[in-house]
Amino acid sequence: MEGSKMIDGSTKKEGAAAPFYLPQSDECEIFAAAHNNGLPLLLKGPTGCGKTRFVAYMAAQLKRPLYTVACHDDLSAADLIGRYLLKGGETVWVDGPLTRAVRAGAICYLDEVVEARKDVTVVLHPLTDDRRILPIDRTGEELEAASGFMLVASYNPGYQNILKTLKPSTRQRFLSVEFDFPAPEQEIAIVAAESGLSAERVAPLVRLAGKLRGLRGQDLEEGVSTRLLVYCATLIHQGMPVERAILAAMIEPLTDDEDVKRGLLDLVTAVFG
Repeated sequence: MEGSKMIDGSTKKEGAAAPFYLPQSDECEIFAAAHNNGLPLLLKGPTGCGKTRFVAYMAAQLKRPLYTVACHDDLSAADLIGRYLLKGGETVWVDGPLTRAVRAGAICYLDEVVEARKDVTVVLHPLTDDRRILPIDRTGEELEAASGFMLVASYNPGYQNILKTLKPSTRQRFLSVEFDFPAPEQEIAIVAAESGLSAERVAPLVRLAGKLRGLRGQDLEEGVSTRLLVYCATLIHQGMPVERAILAAMIEPLTDDEDVKRGLLDLVTAVFG
């Protein structure tokens, strides 16, 4: 199967074709080396810069099943490990996505791991050193990670506040790769390939995105992601007027402040004339 949604909200992909991904540096080599040596990997970078796409790409390249967990404030260790559930009048143990990945030798990807509750990082520690084990207190098991298992986590250091960050003791258990938005030439190629819009028409969108990103920390909390650029180019490719597509995909998602929107639209006019 190519992909399935699990009852705990995680997703599993197995045998899926590799999505389009354009390497920015040596991140593919680092990922492959980490996988081959059973090492955990932490991906750091802004929202929408391609971290999740990269993990899916590498899982397909390595031909490993991939469990993806979108972390959030209510995600607990039990959500990852598993719990007893009532089924057909009987109480049965149901593995969580992390446990399934450990048993199957799959890749488990925790997206925005710092959003999860604090008890989550505690259960990860035995999997991120030479023990490579997952203790399950509720069942008394101590699972050794199957060959091929890899733990990958990501977060956005620029977005998180001091109350939501990884402790040094956790960060130092991972190899780490820093992501950023691609260089303009690369981003043009990515957006053109993903949207179908010509590189010539994508170029001014990428130029505009660069100027909007320059406002991060001033009028904007976040810059325009590559993902939003793809959305915008897709709308234009489907026939939507450029100005309307930019408003829907590159202005409205960034702010609710009307004054800021007007200022951003002035910037659009300066770029597009």
